[in-house]
Amino acid sequence: MPKVSDEYRAARRDEIAAAALRRFAATGYRGTSMADIISESGLSAGAIYGHFASKEELFAAVAQKILGARTVELVDLRAAEGPLAPGAIMAAIIDGMRHELISPNLFLQVWSEAAIDPAVREMVVSFLRPVRKLLGGLVTEWAAAHPELAGDDPAAYAARTVPVLMGLAPGFMVQRSILTDFDEDAYLETVRRLVPR
Repeated sequence: MPKVSDEYRAARRDEIAAAALRRFAATGYRGTSMADIISESGLSAGAIYGHFASKEELFAAVAQKILGARTVELVDLRAAEGPLAPGAIMAAIIDGMRHELISPNLFLQVWSEAAIDPAVREMVVSFLRPVRKLLGGLVTEWAAAHPELAGDDPAAYAARTVPVLMGLAPGFMVQRSILTDFDEDAYLETVRRLVPR
């Protein structure tokens, strides 16, 4: 039997993850079963289970891919522009999220599930910890470069600011999901201007 290349395995995992994301977006995390994902993918159960043991593992892979893309975008932006203002950081994250194949409804469903299901909560917390750490590092760096705006203690500024910044993305997703007249571009522009540069 021919050996499967790493590239082929990665492409197949991406294909399965994309099918899972389509199902999660259509029927929610709780309403999606592995059978639904198998059907959506058009692959055999063996092909799916050869890559992912459970719906939870698939969801984790999807979330990691989305968060990984945001991390790369921030690292590239930082390399191009130097220390990033808090508003610029969050505008970049939110803008990247809105261009993913992720429904704001799915975001809200997972957020709601995390409030009542300990397993989902732990999964969400495990994704948020590295985001918080990345934001903390970027904000601390910016604060050190701008003591006239952030004060003399960059780490303290970051500790106060990062929890507020992390609330901006859910606020965007809630309004995008519910309000038909929500102006996404105005929200992002205000985030850029509201949090100092």
